[in-house]
Amino acid sequence: MAKKDSYHEFLKEDFNQLFAGINLGDVHKHFLRSRWLDQVLWMESKANFSRDRHYLLRVTTIIGGVVLPALVSLNINTNFKPNNRDIIMWSTFGLSQIVAISAAIEEFFHYGERWRHYRRTVESLKTQGWQFSQLTGPYRIYPSHEQAFNLFASHVEDIIQRDVEIYATQVVQEKKEEKHNQEDHILLQNTKITNLEDKKDEE
Repeated sequence: MAKKDSYHEFLKEDFNQLFAGINLGDVHKHFLRSRWLDQVLWMESKANFSRDRHYLLRVTTIIGGVVLPALVSLNINTNFKPNNRDIIMWSTFGLSQIVAISAAIEEFFHYGERWRHYRRTVESLKTQGWQFSQLTGPYRIYPSHEQAFNLFASHVEDIIQRDVEIYATQVVQEKKEEKHNQEDHILLQNTKITNLEDKKDEE
């Protein structure tokens, strides 16, 4: 935790020093700190959080998926004492639940997709910040930061707006998929009930 906080503070201090050397008015510097830097730090934090959760859940699922077949094969072996056999059986059951839960959480929260999404966005914001500070890229035609600022602010807002739109689209898509899955589940349950009723009628 301290390592993450120290990196967060390093970024904040590094960019604040960069802003101090840029010849801009107070209003423009306020935008840099409250809009651009705030978004960079927030998305950096969200990207790291999503990455850590993604790795934890994926590694748990992978290791559990490898170990489970071995435990299942041990369960088949009848040479164990009853107590040892019970331990292996419950270990198999517990591990299978952990694997299923890890896979379900990753599927529900999409930490891998969120990590890549936040990482792309924060790197785009950083690129704009560095190019603006050095007056390179799209800002190379401007003789001063003051004149290039409007273009920089526009690019920052476009990136943030695009991030919001992508996130909103993903949420809507996830809700549609969840609704579709619920409808499939209801249809399956209704089919089972119908089949049971038909069997009863035949009897």
